[in-house]
Amino acid sequence: MTDPDQPTTVPYGIPLLEESAPPPVDDRPEILLITGMSGAGRSRTAAVLEDLDWYVVDNLPPKMLMALAGMMTQADGGVRRLAAVVDVRSREFFSDLVQVLDDLRSAQISYRIVFLDATDEVLVRRFEQVRRPHPLQGDGRMLDGIAEERRLLAHLRSRADVTLDSSDLSVHDLARAVRDLVATDVQADLRITTVSFGFKYGLPLDADHVVDVRFLRNPYWVSELRHLTGKDEPVRDYVLGLPGAEEFVRRWVAAIEPVLDGYVQEQKPYVTIAVGCTGGKHRSVAISEAIATALRGQGRVVRTVHRDLGRE
Repeated sequence: MTDPDQPTTVPYGIPLLEESAPPPVDDRPEILLITGMSGAGRSRTAAVLEDLDWYVVDNLPPKMLMALAGMMTQADGGVRRLAAVVDVRSREFFSDLVQVLDDLRSAQISYRIVFLDATDEVLVRRFEQVRRPHPLQGDGRMLDGIAEERRLLAHLRSRADVTLDSSDLSVHDLARAVRDLVATDVQADLRITTVSFGFKYGLPLDADHVVDVRFLRNPYWVSELRHLTGKDEPVRDYVLGLPGAEEFVRRWVAAIEPVLDGYVQEQKPYVTIAVGCTGGKHRSVAISEAIATALRGQGRVVRTVHRDLGRE
């Protein structure tokens, strides 16, 4: 039988207390305090959270935490997820942190502490690679600075909800661990954009995949459809009714599915699928909308952009 007071284990060998599991998605504000050893991955963790639409504040004086927590709002456009990086760089202000944490609890403001750590050997190697001194090194050796930082952080480490040991993690593994810790199903998925365009105006610069639909008959040569666009029902029905059109959409979406799943695993947050025809008005618009609809049917997050509509 599992001891409820013992940490559980999540992927990448990270100890995680049962009470630290991400709460269900609702309207409650979330506060994450990112702290730990210099060189253990605090900046990378903050960058990952920022990519997940958290509001991130780096090198925050602890006394400002209460003020920031009070500013969080559930209203549209407000900050609901706040991540504050607090560490020894705040120097004398850092000594206020323990009292501030107690004040947050007294005010019934919930938060989680994520502590980044690594072995002394790994920390020394990382500082040597970037040719920077440890922030607490002073005139001593780098190991002296690391030892002093461990002493200052010992109490905070004991209060941490999650400890991430990055000693054996690549930057991508660390990013994956952070995403697993905080991401909702929607956040963990890709944000896909389908962009219709006209080849005569050039390829979209940010295209990850290009779909050429010029093999389909052009509605431009149908007089009653020429003035319409692929967003209009008559053109959409015409294009999707052409031989092979719906089969093409179905097979293309099936082919791209494992690629999109791979992007999720490799921490690629955005993908752009560019769908092109000659002028970007009829076929590309209708097919890009059809692809977007099919991807949404798989639970993907997709938006559509029609770059060249109105250029003719």
